[in-house]
Amino acid sequence: MGTRRFTDEDPQLDALYADLADIDLQPLWRLSGVLTGEPVSRAQPYRWRGKQLREVGDRAGRLVPLDKGGDRRVLSCANPGLGGAPYATPTLWAGLQHLDGHEYAPAHHHTPAALRFVFEGSGVWTLVDGDPIHMARGDLVLTPSWTFHEHHNTTADPMMWLDVLDVPLVSYLESIFYEVGPSDEVNRRTAARSAAEQRWALGAGLTPVARDLPEPPADHSPLLVYRWSDTDDALRVLAGTVERDARLRFTDPARGTDVMPTMRCEMQRVPAGRTTTPHRQTGSRVGAVLNGTGTLVIAGHEFDIEPGDVFAVPSWSWLTLASETAEDLDVFTVSDAPVLEAIRLYREEWREEQQ
Repeated sequence: MGTRRFTDEDPQLDALYADLADIDLQPLWRLSGVLTGEPVSRAQPYRWRGKQLREVGDRAGRLVPLDKGGDRRVLSCANPGLGGAPYATPTLWAGLQHLDGHEYAPAHHHTPAALRFVFEGSGVWTLVDGDPIHMARGDLVLTPSWTFHEHHNTTADPMMWLDVLDVPLVSYLESIFYEVGPSDEVNRRTAARSAAEQRWALGAGLTPVARDLPEPPADHSPLLVYRWSDTDDALRVLAGTVERDARLRFTDPARGTDVMPTMRCEMQRVPAGRTTTPHRQTGSRVGAVLNGTGTLVIAGHEFDIEPGDVFAVPSWSWLTLASETAEDLDVFTVSDAPVLEAIRLYREEWREEQQ
């Protein structure tokens, strides 16, 4: 498709527009929507049902062996507003990865950063640059940009988890690189505790200072797994001190910054019977429900939610969560906020009364 050709009843102006199109220029005075009063996102508020994700994931596990489906068996969330692109939002890729019993996903690395959030089950190990990390329900596992990572299942039971990557952002910047691992040999290492945890998961406010300790990486958290038991304990304590909901941010224990330069990870607990204050921020978000049931409202679109559900929140869209049963509602979210903060485009606000 060539550059748009504008027309006009004035022959001279019409000729100018023709010449502009021929040399791939456009007249700004005829363009609309370039500058808007507030952000306008192509993405739609959307929810993918956990029950459906599990069902089609199990079917894919039976029908698509890894040697026929590439080195990963993943179902990509495609937001209906993005023209068929396999992206959850304009900057975030989300998908459900399924690994069968005793199956192995070989090593590769790529410039897009990735994370894993586990909905249920255990028994799978992710190796990040050779460091074996056990994955279990509620855990957050990081595979930062250009780190080799591979997965293997030590049990006979299949396991599925949420992957979130910054693929759309890195693709738009035309900076994607990808390589397969250095060896075809299956690496099924396990460990009682990963090296990253031995060094950096020492407890809140505790940072190692040993002289022979390697310097933490400059661009991501040196702690590669955040355990649900720690997150749950912190949420329980914080929830007793707040009026509506408890919200935690996963941070780099060496610097206190976001876990990765392109993605912010948070966990939110809405106590039973409570509703959050409506909130919106620039940049998009992907959310996942770990515990509880309730109602999600995104830009006026209402969804009922339960464990395993995944949802997309477009930029500058009001978000409200309500826990309507006797059980607390726990929701994990990923956003592109660190990128917007770095270029001074991040904004957020709360609305005390719902519209």
